[in-house]
Amino acid sequence: MAEHLPLALWPETLRRHDLASHSIAETLAAETEWLDQVDRDPGAACLCLWEHPSHVVIVGRSNVIEREVDVAACAEDNVTILQRASGGGTVLLGPGCLCFALLLPINEDHRRLGVSVITASIMQRLAAALSRPEHAVSVHGVSDLVLQGRKFSGNAQRWRRHALLHHGTVLYDFDLPAIGRYLRFPSRVPEYRDQRSHLDFVRNLDLTREEIMHRLCTAWQARAYED
Repeated sequence: MAEHLPLALWPETLRRHDLASHSIAETLAAETEWLDQVDRDPGAACLCLWEHPSHVVIVGRSNVIEREVDVAACAEDNVTILQRASGGGTVLLGPGCLCFALLLPINEDHRRLGVSVITASIMQRLAAALSRPEHAVSVHGVSDLVLQGRKFSGNAQRWRRHALLHHGTVLYDFDLPAIGRYLRFPSRVPEYRDQRSHLDFVRNLDLTREEIMHRLCTAWQARAYED
Protein backbone atom coordinates (compact mmCIF):
# COMPACT_ATOMS: atom_id res chain seq x y z
CA MET A 1 0.00 0.00 0.00
CA ALA A 2 2.82 2.44 0.83
CA GLU A 3 3.96 2.70 -2.79
CA HIS A 4 0.54 4.09 -3.77
CA LEU A 5 0.54 6.93 -1.25
CA PRO A 6 0.93 10.50 -2.57
CA LEU A 7 4.46 11.83 -2.11
CA ALA A 8 3.20 15.01 -0.45
CA LEU A 9 0.92 13.29 2.05
CA TRP A 10 2.34 15.25 4.99
CA PRO A 11 4.00 18.69 5.35
CA GLU A 12 7.78 18.81 4.93
CA THR A 13 8.17 20.61 8.27
CA LEU A 14 6.07 21.13 11.40
CA ARG A 15 6.06 23.67 14.17
CA ARG A 16 7.17 22.30 17.53
CA HIS A 17 5.38 23.21 20.75
CA ASP A 18 6.54 22.12 24.21
CA LEU A 19 3.79 22.24 26.84
CA ALA A 20 5.72 21.66 30.05
CA SER A 21 4.00 24.53 31.88
CA HIS A 22 0.43 23.58 30.97
CA SER A 23 -2.03 21.74 33.21
CA ILE A 24 -3.66 18.58 31.86
CA ALA A 25 -6.96 20.37 31.23
CA GLU A 26 -5.14 23.22 29.48
CA THR A 27 -3.19 20.75 27.37
CA LEU A 28 -6.30 18.92 26.16
CA ALA A 29 -7.91 22.28 25.40
CA ALA A 30 -4.77 23.41 23.54
CA GLU A 31 -4.87 20.31 21.35
CA THR A 32 -8.44 21.18 20.31
CA GLU A 33 -7.50 24.80 19.69
CA TRP A 34 -4.58 23.77 17.49
CA LEU A 35 -6.80 21.31 15.63
CA ASP A 36 -9.17 24.17 14.89
CA GLN A 37 -6.25 26.34 13.79
CA VAL A 38 -4.83 23.74 11.39
CA ASP A 39 -8.35 23.17 10.06
CA ARG A 40 -8.30 26.85 9.05
CA ASP A 41 -4.60 27.14 8.14
CA PRO A 42 -2.53 24.12 7.05
CA GLY A 43 0.62 26.14 7.70
CA ALA A 44 -0.07 25.80 11.43
CA ALA A 45 0.67 22.04 11.37
CA CYS A 46 2.61 21.13 14.49
CA LEU A 47 4.05 18.54 16.84
CA CYS A 48 3.33 19.07 20.54
CA LEU A 49 5.32 17.36 23.30
CA TRP A 50 4.51 17.20 27.00
CA GLU A 51 4.64 15.09 30.15
CA HIS A 52 2.37 15.24 33.17
CA PRO A 53 4.17 15.43 36.54
CA SER A 54 1.68 13.20 38.40
CA HIS A 55 -0.68 10.34 37.59
CA VAL A 56 -3.83 11.26 35.69
CA VAL A 57 -6.35 9.05 33.90
CA ILE A 58 -7.53 10.08 30.42
CA VAL A 59 -10.62 8.26 29.17
CA GLY A 60 -11.43 7.86 25.46
CA ARG A 61 -14.46 9.63 24.07
CA SER A 62 -16.67 6.54 23.85
CA ASN A 63 -15.43 4.85 27.04
CA VAL A 64 -17.58 4.49 30.16
CA ILE A 65 -15.51 5.72 33.10
CA GLU A 66 -16.83 3.22 35.64
CA ARG A 67 -16.14 0.33 33.25
CA GLU A 68 -12.57 1.34 32.41
CA VAL A 69 -11.33 3.00 35.60
CA ASP A 70 -11.02 1.98 39.25
CA VAL A 71 -12.71 5.15 40.44
CA ALA A 72 -12.27 4.30 44.13
CA ALA A 73 -8.50 3.84 43.79
CA CYS A 74 -8.23 7.11 41.90
CA ALA A 75 -10.23 8.92 44.57
CA GLU A 76 -8.10 7.44 47.34
CA ASP A 77 -4.88 8.64 45.69
CA ASN A 78 -6.28 11.95 44.34
CA VAL A 79 -5.76 10.86 40.73
CA THR A 80 -7.71 13.09 38.34
CA ILE A 81 -9.96 11.47 35.73
CA LEU A 82 -10.67 13.38 32.50
CA GLN A 83 -12.34 12.46 29.22
CA ARG A 84 -10.79 13.45 25.89
CA ALA A 85 -12.42 14.25 22.57
CA SER A 86 -10.65 11.53 20.55
CA GLY A 87 -11.39 7.84 20.33
CA GLY A 88 -9.23 5.00 21.57
CA GLY A 89 -8.87 3.45 24.99
CA THR A 90 -8.27 4.75 28.48
CA VAL A 91 -4.70 5.59 29.48
CA LEU A 92 -2.77 6.46 32.61
CA LEU A 93 -0.32 9.32 32.24
CA GLY A 94 2.39 10.51 34.59
CA PRO A 95 6.15 10.75 35.06
CA GLY A 96 8.02 8.56 32.59
CA CYS A 97 5.26 8.79 29.97
CA LEU A 98 6.00 11.22 27.13
CA CYS A 99 2.91 12.49 25.36
CA PHE A 100 2.85 13.82 21.82
CA ALA A 101 0.25 15.28 19.48
CA LEU A 102 0.47 15.68 15.72
CA LEU A 103 -1.85 18.30 14.23
CA LEU A 104 -1.81 17.64 10.48
CA PRO A 105 -3.67 19.07 7.48
CA ILE A 106 -5.79 16.74 5.36
CA ASN A 107 -7.44 17.06 1.97
CA GLU A 108 -9.39 14.98 -0.53
CA ASP A 109 -6.39 12.68 -1.09
CA HIS A 110 -6.42 11.74 2.58
CA ARG A 111 -10.18 11.18 2.61
CA ARG A 112 -9.98 9.08 -0.56
CA LEU A 113 -7.31 6.87 1.00
CA GLY A 114 -9.37 6.49 4.19
CA VAL A 115 -8.73 6.47 7.91
CA SER A 116 -7.03 3.07 8.04
CA VAL A 117 -4.44 3.93 5.36
CA ILE A 118 -3.75 7.38 6.81
CA THR A 119 -3.38 5.94 10.30
CA ALA A 120 -0.99 3.28 9.00
CA SER A 121 1.11 5.97 7.31
CA ILE A 122 1.50 7.88 10.58
CA MET A 123 2.10 4.77 12.66
CA GLN A 124 4.81 3.44 10.32
CA ARG A 125 6.67 6.76 10.50
CA LEU A 126 6.49 6.69 14.30
CA ALA A 127 7.66 3.06 14.41
CA ALA A 128 10.62 3.81 12.15
CA ALA A 129 11.56 6.83 14.25
CA LEU A 130 11.67 4.82 17.48
CA SER A 131 13.35 1.68 16.11
CA ARG A 132 16.99 0.75 16.53
CA PRO A 133 18.95 -1.79 14.47
CA GLU A 134 18.88 -4.33 17.30
CA HIS A 135 15.26 -3.63 18.35
CA ALA A 136 12.72 -2.97 15.61
CA VAL A 137 9.47 -1.35 16.71
CA SER A 138 6.33 -2.73 15.05
CA VAL A 139 2.72 -1.61 14.71
CA HIS A 140 0.13 -3.97 16.21
CA GLY A 141 -3.62 -3.69 16.31
CA VAL A 142 -4.73 -0.43 14.74
CA SER A 143 -2.50 2.03 16.57
CA ASP A 144 -0.19 0.39 19.11
CA LEU A 145 3.60 0.55 18.99
CA VAL A 146 5.15 -2.68 20.21
CA LEU A 147 8.66 -3.84 21.07
CA GLN A 148 9.36 -7.55 21.55
CA GLY A 149 5.66 -8.32 21.81
CA ARG A 150 4.79 -5.71 24.44
CA LYS A 151 3.09 -2.36 23.98
CA PHE A 152 4.78 0.90 24.92
CA SER A 153 2.68 3.38 22.94
CA GLY A 154 -1.05 3.83 22.38
CA ASN A 155 -2.47 6.28 19.85
CA ALA A 156 -5.81 7.87 18.97
CA GLN A 157 -7.22 10.31 16.44
CA ARG A 158 -9.81 12.98 15.86
CA TRP A 159 -10.65 14.23 12.37
CA ARG A 160 -12.00 17.55 11.20
CA ARG A 161 -12.81 18.56 7.62
CA HIS A 162 -9.32 19.86 6.84
CA ALA A 163 -7.18 18.63 9.74
CA LEU A 164 -6.60 15.69 12.03
CA LEU A 165 -5.27 15.25 15.54
CA HIS A 166 -3.14 12.17 16.11
CA HIS A 167 -1.92 11.88 19.66
CA GLY A 168 -0.23 9.20 21.66
CA THR A 169 1.94 8.19 24.57
CA VAL A 170 5.41 6.69 24.84
CA LEU A 171 6.28 4.85 28.04
CA TYR A 172 10.01 5.10 28.78
CA ASP A 173 10.41 5.19 32.59
CA PHE A 174 6.85 4.69 33.78
CA ASP A 175 5.55 3.11 36.98
CA LEU A 176 4.00 0.12 35.18
CA PRO A 177 2.27 -1.46 38.22
CA ALA A 178 0.29 1.78 38.66
CA ILE A 179 -1.62 0.99 35.46
CA GLY A 180 -3.21 -2.04 37.10
CA ARG A 181 -4.06 -0.06 40.22
CA TYR A 182 -6.02 2.68 38.46
CA LEU A 183 -7.28 1.03 35.26
CA ARG A 184 -9.54 -1.99 34.94
CA PHE A 185 -9.02 -4.60 32.25
CA PRO A 186 -10.17 -2.82 29.06
CA SER A 187 -13.60 -3.49 27.64
CA ARG A 188 -12.04 -3.75 24.17
CA VAL A 189 -8.60 -5.22 23.48
CA PRO A 190 -6.65 -6.07 20.32
CA GLU A 191 -6.29 -9.74 19.46
CA TYR A 192 -2.52 -9.72 19.97
CA ARG A 193 -2.97 -8.86 23.66
CA ASP A 194 -4.16 -12.42 24.24
CA GLN A 195 -5.85 -11.55 27.56
CA ARG A 196 -2.56 -10.51 29.18
CA SER A 197 -2.74 -8.37 32.30
CA HIS A 198 -1.60 -4.76 32.17
CA LEU A 199 1.76 -5.64 33.70
CA ASP A 200 2.35 -8.53 31.27
CA PHE A 201 1.21 -6.52 28.27
CA VAL A 202 3.02 -3.16 28.57
CA ARG A 203 6.67 -2.17 28.85
CA ASN A 204 8.94 0.85 28.85
CA LEU A 205 10.86 1.73 25.70
CA ASP A 206 14.61 1.58 26.30
CA LEU A 207 15.32 5.13 25.14
CA THR A 208 15.66 8.28 27.24
CA ARG A 209 13.08 11.05 27.16
CA GLU A 210 15.53 13.28 25.28
CA GLU A 211 16.22 10.58 22.69
CA ILE A 212 12.51 10.01 22.10
CA MET A 213 11.83 13.71 21.69
CA HIS A 214 14.75 14.08 19.29
CA ARG A 215 13.65 11.11 17.20
CA LEU A 216 10.04 12.33 16.95
CA CYS A 217 11.12 15.84 16.02
CA THR A 218 13.55 14.52 13.42
CA ALA A 219 10.98 12.17 11.88
CA TRP A 220 8.49 15.02 11.42
CA GLN A 221 11.05 17.81 10.89
CA ALA A 222 9.47 19.70 13.81
CA ARG A 223 11.16 22.98 14.62
CA ALA A 224 10.77 25.32 17.59
CA TYR A 225 8.08 27.94 17.08
CA GLU A 226 7.24 31.02 19.12
CA ASP A 227 3.67 32.34 19.09
